[in-house]
Amino acid sequence: MPQDYYEVLGIPRTASSDEVRRAYRRLAKDHHPDVNTGDPAAEARFKSINEAYEVLRDPSKRSAYDRFGHRGVKGFRPGGAGSQYTGFGDLGDIFEQFFGVGAAARPRPRTRAVDGQDLRARLTLEFEEAVFGVTRRVEVSRFETCDECDGTGAAAGSEPVACPTCNGSGEVRAARQTLFGTIVNLTPCPNCRGEGETVSEPCTACDGQGRVRRDRKLDVDIPAGVSDGLQIRLAGEGNHGRLGGRPGDLYVALSVEPHDTFERVGDELHVRLNINPADAALGAEVEVPTLDEPTTLRVPSGTQTGQTFRLRELGVPRLHGTGRGDLVVTTFVMTPDKLSREQRDLLERLRATLPEAEVVGRDNRGWWDRVRERFK
Repeated sequence: MPQDYYEVLGIPRTASSDEVRRAYRRLAKDHHPDVNTGDPAAEARFKSINEAYEVLRDPSKRSAYDRFGHRGVKGFRPGGAGSQYTGFGDLGDIFEQFFGVGAAARPRPRTRAVDGQDLRARLTLEFEEAVFGVTRRVEVSRFETCDECDGTGAAAGSEPVACPTCNGSGEVRAARQTLFGTIVNLTPCPNCRGEGETVSEPCTACDGQGRVRRDRKLDVDIPAGVSDGLQIRLAGEGNHGRLGGRPGDLYVALSVEPHDTFERVGDELHVRLNINPADAALGAEVEVPTLDEPTTLRVPSGTQTGQTFRLRELGVPRLHGTGRGDLVVTTFVMTPDKLSREQRDLLERLRATLPEAEVVGRDNRGWWDRVRERFK
């Protein structure tokens, strides 16, 4: 009975394609017949490893194997009627991994399509725009598919032809003899840049490139709650691909200008409130600014410098959630440095009724240390 392919490679049935590839390369290196000379079973083990990899590396073959076992991939076994390769199958991957060259005895599938590159842009937002969201326009310069030749690069009435240098393969080969036999180094064809085709009559609109550069203005929807340094991805708005390749993406990096009054800390807004000694001692109702409209804060009697008050749901909307953060108000008791005669007389009378100044002992300094640490 044929051995289970997953057991051959020593991987679970949930293994990813990368795990399949890594397991194969490790086993193929250890069990290659050239490494295990004198072992008559080495070639059989290597063929078994190669057969398992040929099936599990291909999503369609792997799916058929998972559903129907060995019968589902009977026509796809290496060297069989449905196989693309013969002999040691993907041995070239081993040489590429460990020796930097490819094997000569197999063709390689080639994809002419070239995906477009990603682009980046930058937007500077006002503080309120970042908090509440906005739609802004960004200008980008990108490569787009040529309308005249529909991306082929060929002039009207002509078509691309097979590259004479590589005979349409997109690769050029240089063979050399090594200890392991004939080794071939495969590189992209310099004449057709690996595309396998050349243009005899280039399109005049794009000079045969298949793409032209255009300036575009794109609207970017900025959600509420974004922060400085965040990137927004616009899928498919980068450079267009070539020969049917997918377009790249546009990444818009956000910069947020600081606010004159508020400091943002995550989803919270922090504001400093200066109050006079009388309001701090007696308590008062004071007006506090918010990003919506001013609100009233009740400052209790005996309020000290560094005391904080939290106003719920008046901060920044949560970008990946619901609701808003809080507005945190920190009080600072301001001592006047210029007094009228009447004010001085009143304070003199007040001082006579208050305790004299004293040095705070070590055990009682915790409060001041916390204030100093918070606002240093």
